Amino acid sequence: MSATLGTLIKQVQPDWSVTILESRSAVATESSNGWNNAGTGHAALCELNYMPEAIDGTLNVDKAVSINEQFQLSRQWWSSLVREGVLNDPSSFINATPHMTFVRGEENIAYLRRRWELLRDEPLFSDLEFSEDPEQIAQWAPLLIDRRAKDERFAATRSESGTDVDFGSLSVQLIDHLKAQGVDVEMSTEVRRLRRLPDGTWDVLARNRNGYGRTRINARFVFVGAGGGALSLLQSSKIPEIKGFGGFPISGKFLRCDNPEIVRQHQAKVYGKASVGAPPMSVPHLDTRVVDGQESLLFGPYAGFSPNFLKKGSWWDLPGSIRLHNLGPMLKVGLTEFSLEKYLLKELMASREKQMETLREYMPAARAEDWSMISAGQRVQVMKKDPEKGGVLQFGTELVTGADGSIAGLLGASPGASTAVHAMLDIMQRCFPEKFEHEWREKIVERVPSYGSGLNHDRDVAAASLAETAEVLGLSRQAVEA
Repeated sequence: MSATLGTLIKQVQPDWSVTILESRSAVATESSNGWNNAGTGHAALCELNYMPEAIDGTLNVDKAVSINEQFQLSRQWWSSLVREGVLNDPSSFINATPHMTFVRGEENIAYLRRRWELLRDEPLFSDLEFSEDPEQIAQWAPLLIDRRAKDERFAATRSESGTDVDFGSLSVQLIDHLKAQGVDVEMSTEVRRLRRLPDGTWDVLARNRNGYGRTRINARFVFVGAGGGALSLLQSSKIPEIKGFGGFPISGKFLRCDNPEIVRQHQAKVYGKASVGAPPMSVPHLDTRVVDGQESLLFGPYAGFSPNFLKKGSWWDLPGSIRLHNLGPMLKVGLTEFSLEKYLLKELMASREKQMETLREYMPAARAEDWSMISAGQRVQVMKKDPEKGGVLQFGTELVTGADGSIAGLLGASPGASTAVHAMLDIMQRCFPEKFEHEWREKIVERVPSYGSGLNHDRDVAAASLAETAEVLGLSRQAVEA
């Protein structure tokens, strides 16, 4: 997010001075790192939680379409950066990877069919296929069918326009470009506090993690893109907009397979349906991953609990974030989110064999010796005030901006990095409305043609954009080779 915002600002306002403070010795070591997330280019092609079934059984495509539209902004912007030479060989950060959904049982099959029937008429989902035929699904993803019971009922959808994204590589390349543009990137510099001055500017107070040096930077605008660390920094700013917000950290784990004989049999990201009572972020998926040029398989997520807000954070993160203004909402969430608490307890107690049983629901032939458990990034879910319920747990991304536009921050999780361009353009429009409308919008639309207009309303326009970005990003070539 920070790398995206910095690059966007330098594109539209190159004379502005930009400084990036990174607490670690290398960039993208937390949530953006390739192994700390599933790398899904979230376009709602396979994620069922973007199109939930209402109590009365109805389905609505609006959120799925909105998420896809947001991802198209990222594809268009990345394509423009490839043309300009800002980003290297596209395969270093994005690869064509079909997105699939796989469900079992009559009720789930009926749901998936109704979802497909609605989405296939939407221009951005026009290549979505549906099948209940085991032979067809075996052609798409043979590991789903190998050794599966002959009498089991299942179905799948598939979209060839899906992608796998190495957000770590993307972040590093953007930061390298910013350095070349004169942006000051301070490594091993941990921001500890934000202090508002009488003139409306901000003092950013930091310390050098490699020694005892202290840093104070004065800024007219501050963006807090610190992942799980954003909450405490926004709280230190004392802006009223952060009141009522809390964070609930969930540690993620995945099973990883690097056996080339197995990896080459599965070229897809296959999402399932969360079990009854499980939270949206627990949706199981069997993914092709390409990180640093190496193909692997990933299955998960498996959840754990740690009070850390960052993978390399502190056990004090959660208790240290509690304030009088967020105590009520946090207690309310704790007293009402029994399904999440039950899910976490179950995950914490799960044995290695139980974890493998979950994998075998998607890959019946999986052998324990081919898979190892890795720890992913911390996901800090947003807890906030709600006028009706008192407090709610939000599974999504939350933008927080100060009233005068001098400070902004990002809280929450998925879809996260996939929709970074949309989120950061939103920040720019909120915080610099005059400049955005009168000076920046035209420059932005040159690089992101569908910004403000969308694609899904016109089948020809959507098809043209998908084809053009696929060509520039090398996705069409990869699809043909596959």
